[in-house]
Amino acid sequence: MIRENDRNREWLRSLKFTLFSISAGVIQLASAALFKEVLGWPAWLSYLLSLVLSVVWNFTVNRKYTFRSDYDLKKSMLLTGLFYLVFTPLSTWWVAALTGENPFTGAKGDEASMGYWAVQIGTMLVNFVLEFLWQRFVVYRDRVDTVK
Repeated sequence: MIRENDRNREWLRSLKFTLFSISAGVIQLASAALFKEVLGWPAWLSYLLSLVLSVVWNFTVNRKYTFRSDYDLKKSMLLTGLFYLVFTPLSTWWVAALTGENPFTGAKGDEASMGYWAVQIGTMLVNFVLEFLWQRFVVYRDRVDTVK
Protein backbone atom coordinates (compact mmCIF):
# COMPACT_ATOMS: atom_id res chain seq x y z
CA MET A 1 0.00 0.00 0.00
CA ILE A 2 1.27 3.49 -0.85
CA ARG A 3 1.96 5.67 2.15
CA GLU A 4 0.30 9.11 2.31
CA ASN A 5 3.69 10.86 2.29
CA ASP A 6 4.73 8.99 -0.87
CA ARG A 7 1.42 9.81 -2.54
CA ASN A 8 1.84 13.51 -1.75
CA ARG A 9 5.42 13.45 -3.04
CA GLU A 10 4.28 11.90 -6.34
CA TRP A 11 1.49 14.46 -6.74
CA LEU A 12 4.02 17.24 -6.19
CA ARG A 13 6.37 15.58 -8.69
CA SER A 14 3.53 15.43 -11.23
CA LEU A 15 2.70 19.09 -10.63
CA LYS A 16 6.34 20.13 -11.10
CA PHE A 17 6.59 18.09 -14.29
CA THR A 18 3.40 19.72 -15.56
CA LEU A 19 4.60 23.25 -14.82
CA PHE A 20 8.01 22.66 -16.39
CA SER A 21 6.32 21.04 -19.38
CA ILE A 22 4.17 24.14 -19.79
CA SER A 23 7.34 26.24 -19.88
CA ALA A 24 8.81 23.83 -22.45
CA GLY A 25 5.57 24.14 -24.40
CA VAL A 26 5.93 27.91 -24.47
CA ILE A 27 9.48 27.48 -25.78
CA GLN A 28 8.26 25.02 -28.39
CA LEU A 29 5.32 27.14 -29.56
CA ALA A 30 7.31 30.38 -29.63
CA SER A 31 10.20 28.85 -31.55
CA ALA A 32 7.81 27.05 -33.93
CA ALA A 33 6.04 30.35 -34.57
CA LEU A 34 9.37 32.02 -35.29
CA PHE A 35 10.50 29.25 -37.62
CA LYS A 36 7.19 28.76 -39.45
CA GLU A 37 5.49 32.14 -39.46
CA VAL A 38 8.46 34.52 -39.48
CA LEU A 39 11.11 32.53 -41.31
CA GLY A 40 8.63 30.61 -43.50
CA TRP A 41 10.13 27.18 -42.85
CA PRO A 42 8.08 24.03 -43.58
CA ALA A 43 5.81 22.75 -40.79
CA TRP A 44 7.79 19.55 -40.24
CA LEU A 45 11.12 21.40 -39.88
CA SER A 46 9.63 24.07 -37.62
CA TYR A 47 8.15 21.33 -35.45
CA LEU A 48 11.34 19.28 -35.35
CA LEU A 49 13.65 22.13 -34.32
CA SER A 50 11.19 23.53 -31.78
CA LEU A 51 10.83 20.03 -30.30
CA VAL A 52 14.60 19.74 -29.85
CA LEU A 53 14.73 23.09 -28.03
CA SER A 54 11.88 22.15 -25.70
CA VAL A 55 13.33 18.69 -24.97
CA VAL A 56 16.70 20.10 -23.95
CA TRP A 57 15.01 22.57 -21.60
CA ASN A 58 12.54 20.04 -20.20
CA PHE A 59 15.17 17.37 -19.59
CA THR A 60 17.45 19.80 -17.79
CA VAL A 61 14.91 21.30 -15.38
CA ASN A 62 13.05 18.07 -14.69
CA ARG A 63 16.22 16.17 -13.89
CA LYS A 64 17.26 18.80 -11.39
CA TYR A 65 13.97 19.92 -9.84
CA THR A 66 11.27 17.32 -10.52
CA PHE A 67 13.08 14.02 -10.19
CA ARG A 68 15.99 15.45 -8.14
CA SER A 69 18.20 12.72 -9.42
CA ASP A 70 21.96 12.28 -9.30
CA TYR A 71 21.66 9.34 -11.72
CA ASP A 72 24.47 9.30 -14.28
CA LEU A 73 23.87 12.21 -16.67
CA LYS A 74 25.04 10.35 -19.77
CA LYS A 75 22.83 7.34 -19.03
CA SER A 76 19.77 9.45 -18.30
CA MET A 77 20.37 11.46 -21.49
CA LEU A 78 20.79 8.22 -23.45
CA LEU A 79 17.52 6.82 -22.08
CA THR A 80 15.75 10.08 -22.87
CA GLY A 81 17.31 10.00 -26.33
CA LEU A 82 15.93 6.50 -26.89
CA PHE A 83 12.42 7.81 -26.20
CA TYR A 84 12.89 10.59 -28.74
CA LEU A 85 14.51 8.23 -31.23
CA VAL A 86 11.04 6.70 -31.58
CA PHE A 87 8.82 9.69 -30.79
CA THR A 88 10.52 12.27 -33.02
CA PRO A 89 10.26 10.54 -36.41
CA LEU A 90 6.71 9.39 -35.68
CA SER A 91 5.53 12.80 -34.52
CA THR A 92 7.37 14.62 -37.32
CA TRP A 93 5.63 12.34 -39.79
CA TRP A 94 2.16 12.83 -38.28
CA VAL A 95 2.63 16.61 -38.09
CA ALA A 96 3.31 16.60 -41.82
CA ALA A 97 0.51 14.11 -42.55
CA LEU A 98 -2.12 15.86 -40.42
CA THR A 99 -1.26 19.31 -41.74
CA GLY A 100 -1.36 18.03 -45.32
CA GLU A 101 2.18 19.18 -45.99
CA ASN A 102 4.68 17.16 -47.98
CA PRO A 103 7.56 16.72 -45.51
CA PHE A 104 10.16 16.92 -48.26
CA THR A 105 8.93 19.80 -50.38
CA GLY A 106 6.70 21.73 -47.99
CA ALA A 107 3.93 21.68 -50.63
CA LYS A 108 0.45 21.91 -49.17
CA GLY A 109 -1.93 19.01 -49.64
CA ASP A 110 -5.70 18.95 -49.53
CA GLU A 111 -8.00 21.36 -47.72
CA ALA A 112 -9.18 18.60 -45.36
CA SER A 113 -5.96 18.72 -43.37
CA MET A 114 -5.94 19.89 -39.77
CA GLY A 115 -4.54 23.25 -38.78
CA TYR A 116 -0.85 23.36 -37.93
CA TRP A 117 -1.39 24.78 -34.45
CA ALA A 118 -4.08 22.24 -33.53
CA VAL A 119 -1.72 19.44 -34.56
CA GLN A 120 1.17 21.06 -32.70
CA ILE A 121 -0.79 21.35 -29.43
CA GLY A 122 -2.22 17.83 -29.73
CA THR A 123 1.26 16.45 -30.32
CA MET A 124 2.57 18.33 -27.30
CA LEU A 125 -0.13 16.77 -25.10
CA VAL A 126 0.75 13.27 -26.31
CA ASN A 127 4.43 14.01 -25.69
CA PHE A 128 3.67 15.34 -22.20
CA VAL A 129 1.95 12.16 -21.04
CA LEU A 130 4.34 9.71 -22.68
CA GLU A 131 7.46 11.57 -21.60
CA PHE A 132 6.35 11.76 -17.96
CA LEU A 133 5.72 8.02 -17.89
CA TRP A 134 9.05 7.31 -19.58
CA GLN A 135 11.03 9.63 -17.30
CA ARG A 136 9.35 8.46 -14.09
CA PHE A 137 9.26 4.72 -14.73
CA VAL A 138 12.22 4.12 -17.06
CA VAL A 139 14.86 6.86 -16.77
CA TYR A 140 14.51 7.64 -13.05
CA ARG A 141 12.60 4.51 -12.02
CA ASP A 142 14.14 4.05 -8.57
CA ARG A 143 16.56 6.95 -8.77
CA VAL A 144 14.31 9.84 -7.75
CA ASP A 145 15.07 12.20 -4.88
CA THR A 146 18.69 11.06 -4.69
CA VAL A 147 20.05 14.62 -4.55
CA LYS A 148 20.34 15.82 -0.98
